[in-house]
Amino acid sequence: MTPEVVLDVFRSTLALITLLVAIILLPALAVGLLVAMFQAATSINEMTLSFIPKLMITFLALMLAGPYMLNAMITYIQRTFADIPYLIG
Repeated sequence: MTPEVVLDVFRSTLALITLLVAIILLPALAVGLLVAMFQAATSINEMTLSFIPKLMITFLALMLAGPYMLNAMITYIQRTFADIPYLIG
């Protein structure tokens, strides 16, 4: 296994992880920003006001994107296992 092959596998793994994490974190980030603007406009500083909407949108994102995320992981793992003979020699 050459260093180039290892770096290529690492790069594709990192790209998949980044995509899957972004699917969950970006909606939570957007909701957090909206709640923070609402809190700044109304001077309400309640912690649960920012936590509960982010938690709910995270669960919603997982429910909606969960099948896609699982399919992406399964496809990547199957492709990696199929490429093992080519990666080794």
